[in-house]
Amino acid sequence: MQLFVNDLTVIDFSYLCPQRGIVGESWIVDIILDGSLNEQSMVLDFGRVKKQIKRIIDGAVDHKLAIPAEHPYTQVSYHPDGNSYWVDFMRPDDRSIHLFCPSDAFAFIDAQEVTLESITEYLRAVIKRELPENVAGLSLQLRPEEIPGAFYHYTHGLKKHDGNCQRIAHGHRSRLYITLDGDRNSELESQWCERWRDIYLGSAEDVEPLDNLLRSSSAVALTEETHIGYSYSADQGLFELIVPRPENYVIPTDSTVECIAVYLATKVKQQCADAEVQVTAFEGVGKGAIGYA
Repeated sequence: MQLFVNDLTVIDFSYLCPQRGIVGESWIVDIILDGSLNEQSMVLDFGRVKKQIKRIIDGAVDHKLAIPAEHPYTQVSYHPDGNSYWVDFMRPDDRSIHLFCPSDAFAFIDAQEVTLESITEYLRAVIKRELPENVAGLSLQLRPEEIPGAFYHYTHGLKKHDGNCQRIAHGHRSRLYITLDGDRNSELESQWCERWRDIYLGSAEDVEPLDNLLRSSSAVALTEETHIGYSYSADQGLFELIVPRPENYVIPTDSTVECIAVYLATKVKQQCADAEVQVTAFEGVGKGAIGYA
């Protein structure tokens, strides 16, 4: 007997990629459970699937940075406090990425690359440990949203958030709609999505000189010419990040989706001064904000 739940949840996270850097992603999760009927004549109550298994998935990957633990670029070291890690991703040609974050901000994937398949295997192992005995099989499908138009992958952190959005390197794969005088403009949408392809969107007030950051030995030789640093303290602890400048974009506000929508509307208005501008910025799947200028 099989029980399925489509669209169980969406995991919004980022991962380290040797070619692309920090990649923001949003994957929809479908699940199939294979087992015998329990005393309630069910494989598992839908309420438990939607709450318990969703909680497990969210706790394992959602709003985290997935690290390809077996890739040769990956270096991990532990802070003496026992609660924080340095992660150095030693990409060549001045493209290295460096983090210092609480341990809960990371998901360490036992693979050379973070892919749909490696995240699926990681989640399957985590979920199976908490399933009841009558559930013998588990099938997961992770899939990106089908987006017919332009979209972009971005990573950010929201230090003022009281939940997991405060983690400095989590992200999304997002649609973008731009209208001028009520008409969609696919050219502008494509221009901004290309400009922000695989981008880190940082807040100006979080930028910190590299010399002020708690860097590992692998990051001490970096210069302001090639890299930009961010640092802030939030409820979960101290978060620091160093990224290559070409893979970074600083905005003057927080990087909430509300601020992103208003920022983009303002920038488009500068290009198209005589038009009424509306920007619909998505934060992953099915949610976002609308800005006007």
